[in-house]
Amino acid sequence: MKRLIWLGFVAVMLMTSCNTSQRNKLPMLRVMSFNIRNSGAWEQDGDNDWNHRRKSVAFMLLAEHPDALGMQEMLPDQLAYLDSILANKYDRIGVGRDDGMNEGENMCIYYRRDRLELLDWQTKWLSETPDSVSFGWDAACRRTVTIAHFRDRVSSDDFVYMNTHLDHMGKEARRNSVLLLAAWADEYDCPVLLGGDMNSDLTDSIFLPLQDHDLLSARKESIASDTALTYNGYGKDRASRIDHFFVKDWKVLSFRTMKGNYGVPYISDHYPVMVEIAL
Repeated sequence: MKRLIWLGFVAVMLMTSCNTSQRNKLPMLRVMSFNIRNSGAWEQDGDNDWNHRRKSVAFMLLAEHPDALGMQEMLPDQLAYLDSILANKYDRIGVGRDDGMNEGENMCIYYRRDRLELLDWQTKWLSETPDSVSFGWDAACRRTVTIAHFRDRVSSDDFVYMNTHLDHMGKEARRNSVLLLAAWADEYDCPVLLGGDMNSDLTDSIFLPLQDHDLLSARKESIASDTALTYNGYGKDRASRIDHFFVKDWKVLSFRTMKGNYGVPYISDHYPVMVEIAL
């Protein structure tokens, strides 16, 4: 009898060990969010103008090689430049926020075509009329979210990545935009990753509805994280922590604010943030 109990115990332990080993080998995804600072601000940016930063931005992206990359504030000349740098490995989706085509800032997503299969994508405006070019509530600018539905070629699992930029002035716009984003995330029966420049610290009550929809702060959920500020203002403005990722049904292995030396003092007035995540 004791021998049977012992054999049963050993069998359970072997099964647990096997399952743990499988979990440890789950494919990891590396996703970056980066407000690149639009190239139209050259008069006020001076030595931090896009032309002084762009080679360092390209160096950073090639060195870090994320599987997916959500960008904010991208203008057509910046898109053209990074397309030429990343074309060998990445495809891109997204539209200009001011006409639904090319005009205005683009909340684009680059993705590695060898790792991710694009199943579907769309851009929505953060407004009362999300399917048409529009301003929302008290927003100073048109604001959008690019929503990509991917299949991971390694694990064959589907997931959704939502890349956005909330308004920097309109408090009502930010609050209502979060409600929209939470509702759209609920439309997908798969893991969701929401990221971008939110123009609010995590202490802001606008983020509370995300918890009700099981979207949790990746920085807080991460096994390994930091407390770094993400907006640097080129060292001139008051720094803040306003770039975030929120996860639904993901295990967050790490959250990193990328403050490394890429050849210039600042590659943008924001630091990129990167998450390593697994199902």
